Amino acid sequence: MLLLNYLAHRRNCKDKQASRDIAIATLPAAYHAPLTPSEADILNTPISITASSVRSGALKPIDILHAYGKRAIWAHQKTNSLTEILIPTAEENISSDVINLQGPLAGIPVRYVNRPAKSDAVIVGLLRRAGAVPFVKTNVPITLLAFESTNDVFGRTKNPHSPRYSPGGSTGGESALLALGGSRIGVGTDVAGSVRIPAAWSGIYALRCSTGRFPKAGCFSSMLGQEGVAAVYSPMAKTMPDLEVFMKAVVDMKPWEVDYTVHPIPWRESQLPEKPRWGVLRSDGVVPPTPAVERALDTAISALRVHGDEVIELSGHPSCYDALRLASRLLNSDAGETFSSHFTSAFESTDSGVAVLTRLFSLPRFVKSLYAFYLRLRGDHITAGLIDDLRTRSVADQWRLVYEREAIRSQWFEYLAEQKVDFIITPPHALPGLPAEGGTETIAACGYTFLWNLLDYTAGVLPVGRVDAALDDVKDLKKRKFGNRIVKKAWALYDARDMEGLPIAVQIVGKRLEEEKVLGGMNRLVEALGDEGFKAMAVEVD
Repeated sequence: MLLLNYLAHRRNCKDKQASRDIAIATLPAAYHAPLTPSEADILNTPISITASSVRSGALKPIDILHAYGKRAIWAHQKTNSLTEILIPTAEENISSDVINLQGPLAGIPVRYVNRPAKSDAVIVGLLRRAGAVPFVKTNVPITLLAFESTNDVFGRTKNPHSPRYSPGGSTGGESALLALGGSRIGVGTDVAGSVRIPAAWSGIYALRCSTGRFPKAGCFSSMLGQEGVAAVYSPMAKTMPDLEVFMKAVVDMKPWEVDYTVHPIPWRESQLPEKPRWGVLRSDGVVPPTPAVERALDTAISALRVHGDEVIELSGHPSCYDALRLASRLLNSDAGETFSSHFTSAFESTDSGVAVLTRLFSLPRFVKSLYAFYLRLRGDHITAGLIDDLRTRSVADQWRLVYEREAIRSQWFEYLAEQKVDFIITPPHALPGLPAEGGTETIAACGYTFLWNLLDYTAGVLPVGRVDAALDDVKDLKKRKFGNRIVKKAWALYDARDMEGLPIAVQIVGKRLEEEKVLGGMNRLVEALGDEGFKAMAVEVD
């Protein structure tokens, strides 16, 4: 039986890959021809202008689809980012009344979000009403809980800037596609950083919305019912203007009228102070940023100060480590039972980092306690605390954890009120990227993003440069003493020479439901960086 199970799994994977390859090979000839100059212009045009041209009749939706379809297939060949090709269906939709070609996103191809078997998710219907054209699906890890986007069925997605590295996860297929211009807008899922980390590592823009601000009904999650740290669905884009236009278009569609999870909050134009006050959070208390990431943060801070903004260093704030422990306990209170239920075969590979969690979950509790005791003897209280937390919890335990979550939210609320900051600026991750299988060593290194999920704060990510070996190398890395195993393993993967050219990014955080304000802060930093000579990260199509 085991052999038959294994053979069936391998056959299913091969069949699915073959189906994708056939779908690409049998596309009309227009999608296999070289890009024309006019198609390159379409790909390089902001979505607001493209949609306006469709509404006026100056541009045909089929011409847009041809351009994006060609580029998406090219991007897939470089990164293995696509899973399903829906272009024939997209052609049918734009020639019918399924797509509203007078909407704010008229004719814009968009990555197709997950959907249940019997009906579309609400966001898909809204996108069509707005005029967007779903045309491909992109790759994700099976549990949606990994910094990489790889699975047995579709294989590994590569970073668009260096094939040896991951584009991030869980929404890595989407970030790779956007970075290479195969689409300009897309939707991802974020429970611990799964939208923001791919954006940071691929050099694009993303916004982690607070719960209730972006459509969710009908969307899929690997941990349905888990509400301790709720998953949110959020926009991603190739450029900053595209991100803002996309978010506004969704809100202007009044999603609360068709999605019970969305708050009835209309779009509010951002009104920033003349000199915004920024608070710098340099470390998550577990893994300090590597040199390239620290330089990204310093670059942004310098640009803001030159721009006239006030920037202060945050200190005395509530413990980021305590928040990480609590978020981990809330997310894993079922000891992985729910995400493990999605595996269809005993031979199906899990995500690299999740494999570590699964092994730890399976150990008897006394073994984990002994291991944690050993770590504490070695002075590593941080890793020991996280090991102690990996166990199944009762309903009463879960309630107590939610009570602790509310206490931490109150602490941060009061702290930030005292600091009187408009925004927090912080790294999105300690590393500028991960090599293949690097998730095995870094599953716990997610504090820079996970914190804001726990607090349910709005957070955006934008690129500020690239890794430069001459500026970011660490010659004495092997001699450094690290305070815990998590930072030791993460920093062991850092190699500025091998990572040269990878994007480096920063994260901008606002309070709950401050999407418009955070977008305004991101625009403020983009403007400040532009004044300092920074050029946009997005790859231009020629």
